[in-house]
Amino acid sequence: MQGLGAKTGGLRIAAAAVPLARPRTVTWLGYGGLVPFISLAALTLIDRGHSALWHGCLVAYGAVILSFVGALHWGFAMLLQDISTRQRDAMLAWSVTPCLIAFAAILAHSILGDILLAAGFSAHIWQDRRLSAIVTLPAWYMPLRLRLSAVAVICVAVGAVS
Repeated sequence: MQGLGAKTGGLRIAAAAVPLARPRTVTWLGYGGLVPFISLAALTLIDRGHSALWHGCLVAYGAVILSFVGALHWGFAMLLQDISTRQRDAMLAWSVTPCLIAFAAILAHSILGDILLAAGFSAHIWQDRRLSAIVTLPAWYMPLRLRLSAVAVICVAVGAVS
């Protein structure tokens, strides 16, 4: 069964409620969340007179989204029943790390902020892969997370070079 169950036992919540196919709402919200990334990156290139403003908005939005994806691991840590205390503690610790990275990126006010965001999104994909090694995630989760993070990193890179 695909779902949010530990690979060794299963989840005590309604794992059957986790859909096998990617829900339409997840698709709309996930890809819709890329619109500000793409728009702001484009504006940094098109509106050269205000590129610093658009770049600041891009970093701020990236920081918000990086914090959001970090919170996913907090939710997983709360819900998963069949993981060790060590695994749960690691998930909880990681879940706040993207927020700290995002805050540092906002404070950086330079290309360092872009580097921090790109590194944060990349590290989160690595953490998602580690998570998928210990629990069964919906089949759509990792491909979607990879695509969304890749576009975010590309947009941040575009903002950095503008």
